Amino acid sequence: MPDWIQQHCLLESVGGLVPGPQPFEMYDWQLRCTASFYRVRPDARLGQLSTAFHYRRGQVVAPQKSGKGPWTAGIVSAEAVGPVLFGGWAEGGERYDCRRHGCGCGWVYEYEAGEPMGRPWSTPLLQITATSEQQTDNVYRPLQAMIRSGPLGELMKVGEEFIRLPNGGRIDVVTSSAQSRLGNPITFAIQDETGIWNDTNKMTRVATTQRRGLAGMSGRSLETTNGWDPSEQSVAQKTAETKTKDVYRYHRLPPKGLSYEKKTERRKIHAFVYEGSAHIDLDAIEGEAAELLEKEPSEAERFFGNRIVAGMGTWLQQDRWDHRAELRDVPDGTRIVLGFDGSDIDDWTGLRAETLDGYQFTPTYGPDQRPTIWDPADWDGQVPRLEVAAAVDEVFSRFDVVRMYADPPYWTSEVADWQATHGEKRVTPWHTTRAVQMHAACEQLLTDVVKADTTFRHDGCETTSLHVRNARKAARPANRYVLRKASVLQKIDLAVCSILAHEAANDAIKHGLNKPKKQSRMIVMGR
Repeated sequence: MPDWIQQHCLLESVGGLVPGPQPFEMYDWQLRCTASFYRVRPDARLGQLSTAFHYRRGQVVAPQKSGKGPWTAGIVSAEAVGPVLFGGWAEGGERYDCRRHGCGCGWVYEYEAGEPMGRPWSTPLLQITATSEQQTDNVYRPLQAMIRSGPLGELMKVGEEFIRLPNGGRIDVVTSSAQSRLGNPITFAIQDETGIWNDTNKMTRVATTQRRGLAGMSGRSLETTNGWDPSEQSVAQKTAETKTKDVYRYHRLPPKGLSYEKKTERRKIHAFVYEGSAHIDLDAIEGEAAELLEKEPSEAERFFGNRIVAGMGTWLQQDRWDHRAELRDVPDGTRIVLGFDGSDIDDWTGLRAETLDGYQFTPTYGPDQRPTIWDPADWDGQVPRLEVAAAVDEVFSRFDVVRMYADPPYWTSEVADWQATHGEKRVTPWHTTRAVQMHAACEQLLTDVVKADTTFRHDGCETTSLHVRNARKAARPANRYVLRKASVLQKIDLAVCSILAHEAANDAIKHGLNKPKKQSRMIVMGR
């Protein structure tokens, strides 16, 4: 695939330093993504289409101007007339000869023994999809240039809105305002800038409809995007968070400890995420980023820093939280505190723990040591209350729990039972709706996470990280706030558990509960 693209896809050199179109030599990151996306399964059989590959679809997240458009145009060219389907395993000496497929460029590729061979689609049907025509130009314009300046012109006929391919095939441009071709069976789809595809602009429906069309043809799709705002529940975010194994994802996140607001650290971020994109001038990127920072700081960090950053009202940036992850073992018997937030049929229920030296973690329970996180969707639509109660009792029995703060709505009876069982001094109802107390607790955890000399660490729980990212500040009088969700579909329950656990830890330390227990002495009176 990379060799075919280099031979057939010609581009003008950046800055015109070399006259005329030049072979498209991929950057290292582009080569890596290409090789990964077209990786063939070791048990692939001749005749299989999408199922011959490890990945049914893919996603590449890269910063603005890093080279996604030309690379994607090369992939589209190959999907249109190149060797993109599995053609069996080579015994050695077999050849892919362009002349057998209508191309007169004379290129021949000789396979080594054991190498997967390639073949083109007989009738390729492709769609380049974006929210607007201007957005599709990121791919369509370099694709047109490749066709007009090289051997692809023998096989493809360029039009303004579509490209004719051999045997009745075609490449169509689809936008949110021209969706008449959606639902057609297709062999490949490019979905560009899916970080801004959402329910509001109806692009979520476009994505799902295209995938249905691909499924019918055993075709595949590829997303490209900048970083997205996690409050918008975009198509890109859903792809990034899917647990499906046959989705390839490439996203070079910069080091978590660097601040995008500081110029010297921002330079390090840019150098990291643009590494390998040789055409990039970091001074030019800095100029664009600095100007955008003045008005839209989160947008600048997403576009040029390649980070997933929420817009206004964010409580705690996810990368700041993730930077404190440092997994360690907490032995049974350790003195800890707990934070509990419960729901019934919609939100999640969770339990977070914290040691009195500042390490926070999600306990486990049961014979298979499940994490103490309950999504109602996994339990027939309702949180398993008996399961939760059993988990709480097990955590109390395994550890030396000196304090538990529990938000009581929906769980008043259970909290009362835990008080009766484990003691009112250890289990305390803690209402998160109290603006003064909740504001102070949120600010305390926020401070202890972001300050430079903090000793706070956590276990890197992925669910907690996502819930922290989803949390937004909801204003209250006297310049205070409580937390709210970024959107109806997103959850923040484990973030609340973390706040309660940290508040319980601080209060326990204030009351001296972090000090070693005094050893009792028995005095034996002699006669």
